[in-house]
This record gives sequence, structure tokens and C-alpha cells, in this order.
Amino acid sequence: MKAGIIAAGVGSRLAQGGVAAPKPLVRLSGETLLDRAIREAAEAGARRVALIVNPVFPEVIAHLEARPQPAPLDLLIWESPSSLQSFLALKPYLEDSPFLLLTVDSVLAPGALAEFVKQAFEAKTDGALGLTAFQDDEKPLYVEVDDTGRIRSIGRGPSPYITAGCYFFKPQVFGWEAEARKRQLQALREFLAMLAAEGFSLQGIDVGPAVDVDHPEDITRAEAFLRKGPAALR
Repeated sequence: MKAGIIAAGVGSRLAQGGVAAPKPLVRLSGETLLDRAIREAAEAGARRVALIVNPVFPEVIAHLEARPQPAPLDLLIWESPSSLQSFLALKPYLEDSPFLLLTVDSVLAPGALAEFVKQAFEAKTDGALGLTAFQDDEKPLYVEVDDTGRIRSIGRGPSPYITAGCYFFKPQVFGWEAEARKRQLQALREFLAMLAAEGFSLQGIDVGPAVDVDHPEDITRAEAFLRKGPAALR
């Protein structure tokens, strides 16, 4: 298994709130979001990790180059116009094996990502989405599942679950790139909704609470979550 990490955003809401560090270098209890994502991907079984980072933050690149890594890295430096373009840009690094996909700003409980990967491998589907019932996202992506956990729809309206920022795919997911470009899709969420609507088999896996670090207050919340567990989010 490989892993891809999308870390190419500019973190505008954090910056507007007074956070000087680029989002990938925001620290939770001393560890950057990017280091945490790489470490957890490796602990979940990734033998190689592909990253997309934004060239407007050379300090992120310098940070990666200055540190020993738990897995070999493939670094793509590109000012991506959208989350879907970031994902598709990682295709050359991920298309030869099943892979884990992460967004750098999603924080799960310790061990939750490894358990997600375990269940995703066991699912007899072409992919899996990590889901959470903890809905604190400003723009939640709702996911409807059936009694077996198979995903029935994505983005259609309120449901008990939203996406949690972790995904697992078999390489055939890239077979939908041409259709996505034909439809001029831009957001990863639009791509996921298309997959579900077109019958691409996806399993929904509950990963427990997930904190999306978009605002300064989310940093405090995520740190409390990692120290105290879900009780800190009530």
C-alpha cells in the first residue's frame, strides 16, 4: 500500500485568525500536521508516501527535507487550483497499488487510521471513505450508507455521517479521471459524489470523531481531543 497526502492549500482561514505558520506546519502538541499525517500513514502500513505541497510555502519543503522520514517520500511541488486537481496530480505516484489518501488538516484519534486501513482492505469494494458522526465541519460532505455500510449517496443532504478526511482506493479509481475532466469537476467532493452516483463501489467506515483544523480554535480543540479523547469534544 502507498499513501497520498494533500497539503497544497494556503490555509487562509487560519491566517485570517492570526496563525502565522502554513497549515501543514501547524503544531498539535509539538508535532506538525504534516509530520503527523506522514507518521500515521506509515504506521497504517504505507510503504511510500506521495505529498503535494504549495510552492508559496518553501518552509514546508525545507521542513520535509531537514527531517528523517518514517517512509520514503515523493514530493510534488505545485500550486494546485483545486482539491481534485491535487488528487489527480498524485496519480503517477499512486496508480500501481491500493492507496490511502489523506487531507493534512484532518485529525483522528490515535490508532483510528490504522484501523480504517485494516477494514478498508477487508471490504469487498473498490474503495472506502472514513466517516464520522462528529459534525463540526463548516461545509460537511454528507454520506448516506445502507445497512451493510455500503455508500449509497454522497452530498445529497443531511445524514448521520460526513466524510472524515481519509480515503482508501484501488487504482481503478483513476479510470474516472477522463469523466471528471469532461464534467469539469474541481472539488474532490464533487468527484466522490460522481463515483457514488455512477455505481463505483465504496464502503463507509466509521473512524470515530475527527477534527478538521481550519480555524485557530480548531488547534486547541484538536489538542484537547488527542489528550483526552472524544470527551473533549462534547
